[in-house]
Amino acid sequence: MDTPEQPIRVLLVDDHSLFRSGIRSLLQRHAEFAVVGEAADGVEGIKRARQLQPDVVLLDLNMPGMSGVETLQLMQQDCPDAAIVMLTVSEESQDLGTALRAGASGYLIKNIDTEFLLRAIRRAAAGETVVAEAMTGKLVAQLQAGTAGEAPASELDKLTPREREILDCLARGESNKAIARNLDLAESTVKIHVQNVLKKLKLASRVQAAVFAVEQRMK
Repeated sequence: MDTPEQPIRVLLVDDHSLFRSGIRSLLQRHAEFAVVGEAADGVEGIKRARQLQPDVVLLDLNMPGMSGVETLQLMQQDCPDAAIVMLTVSEESQDLGTALRAGASGYLIKNIDTEFLLRAIRRAAAGETVVAEAMTGKLVAQLQAGTAGEAPASELDKLTPREREILDCLARGESNKAIARNLDLAESTVKIHVQNVLKKLKLASRVQAAVFAVEQRMK
């Protein structure tokens, strides 16, 4: 794989310094990644994210003080373009659903395989949704239970035909680059369409939009 001219800028937010050190050492072995900062809690993580504007944030779910989900929600306000991926020990489906509904770009387990983690960071930076293999079945259960996505079906009427196409692409987990290629659009145009879809459906992330689209198909 060719190394990109600009490395993927990663921020680590976790209260365990030894774990952060291990992830930092792993990523530093690859020129395509740059660990631009670290934080031991949510408050510091939000400050660092605001200052650094990373491409990807690896965020622990359970931290003292401010929780990972609270951190995620506040961080999105300051870093709307960052892909915030939960990296946690929790394999509870409720935690998975809560994180995705809050706008997380992914949900990974800390015992993840090294190569899977590297691929997940690349995919998250490209705008894709990343979920640990061990959690995919639980994600399906969340969808079938109708617990994720809160926009009513009537909100679909607000979307233009092109925005509906974009929503279908999001439901398939496509990145902005893939959507642009498939619909013969500029990637910057796709980004604007995605933002409009989220605004009209009153959703916080492309993950929520994908979940909502899948739920509507199941009704």
